[in-house]
Amino acid sequence: MFKQQLTPPQLLAISFISVILIGSLLLYTPWSVQNGQAHYMTALFTAASATCVTGLTLVDTATYWTSFGQVVIILLAQIGGLGVMSFATFFALLFGWKIHFRQRLIMQQALNQSAVGGIVKIFRYLLIISFAIETIAAIILTIHWMPLLGFKKALWFGIFHSISAFNNAGFDLFANSISLNSFTTDVTVNLVITTLIIIGGLGFVVLHEIFHYKNKTSLSLHTRVVLITTAILIIVGTIILLLSEYSHALRELPLGGKLLASYFQTVSGRTAGFTTIDINSLFTSSQLVILVLMFIGGSPGSTSGGIKTSTLALLWIAIISQLRGKKDNEIFRRRIPDSDMLHAFVITIIYGFTLIFLTFLVFLFHQGNATAILFEVVSALGTVGLSLGFTNEMTIPSQIIIIIAMILGRVGPLTIGFALAHKRKQPEIHYPKGKILIG
Repeated sequence: MFKQQLTPPQLLAISFISVILIGSLLLYTPWSVQNGQAHYMTALFTAASATCVTGLTLVDTATYWTSFGQVVIILLAQIGGLGVMSFATFFALLFGWKIHFRQRLIMQQALNQSAVGGIVKIFRYLLIISFAIETIAAIILTIHWMPLLGFKKALWFGIFHSISAFNNAGFDLFANSISLNSFTTDVTVNLVITTLIIIGGLGFVVLHEIFHYKNKTSLSLHTRVVLITTAILIIVGTIILLLSEYSHALRELPLGGKLLASYFQTVSGRTAGFTTIDINSLFTSSQLVILVLMFIGGSPGSTSGGIKTSTLALLWIAIISQLRGKKDNEIFRRRIPDSDMLHAFVITIIYGFTLIFLTFLVFLFHQGNATAILFEVVSALGTVGLSLGFTNEMTIPSQIIIIIAMILGRVGPLTIGFALAHKRKQPEIHYPKGKILIG
């Protein structure tokens, strides 16, 4: 009997969905809920949000879930952030199992790499670096929160928030959904959390290269583009939020607090979903800035969603090249292949159409505030987790649509498309060129 093998993109998508379903069953048990048993949709939505490192919640994480439920949530965030294949590789290396070529292909797909060579070595460093960074951050937060929470609670909060921040998950344990609003001017909390978010959003290949920079004469083109684009987004976003909200949402804060809050919300708003200020109190223009940041997201092979920083950079390079009438797309004296430029355009278009379609579906089932609904869908598809209050108003169909958006955002619309597509051998036929007028 003929049996069609699943492709790496299909296996990657199935692995995430499987983890979500297992997580939902664990959260559905009486051990996970403070009082009684969770509604299955609540358990499924939370499991999807954690695995897809989004952070959107229907209930308060601190008061609704037990310690067991919170452990399940943060483990799902760790697995979802680092990737299912990361943990499969971890156990394979731990027990000395052989990693076959097909598994390496899946790992290559998970990190969005162009080649299989050295992929296991990258995964090994990925795990070591990730756990080391999370441990250091957890120790700092534990020590900092000890006077406020006591050692035992501070230790748990330190571990939980370091994992949540590094994986850009956005889950927190401070009650009543205030996120980190109590630490708006707390320099230690702000810098530790934002540093974790930035590092987690750079991409593991970039981290691997940075940590081994001493062995190279210069950083690769990809790493330079990612670092520069990330820095520009953080600086520009911080300045815009600071200027627009200086006398509005930030008016009660001192100058240092205004700058810190603007910086934190720019960093978190692009990938993580933590807040130190009430985003509902922001001007609509500021919310639009955060919406754009969520659409862009982090970098390839990272714990974040969005179209990715490198995609934005390629689009900008294409625009500049067209305006200057240049035939080639160039940066840092390097020519970008046309296939990469086309890939960037395809990702953006697919992502944009996916966003429009999902938003349309939500509107079919829920006629509410247009800004809040669009913000929610972008947040879910960008795996950010920020909300303008629509989460608690969602109907069951809307919740299902948002779950689908989170899965698409984490695995990637293009990967899902490859997973569903049937590969057909293309004939080597080249038709005559045609001309279509543009603009």
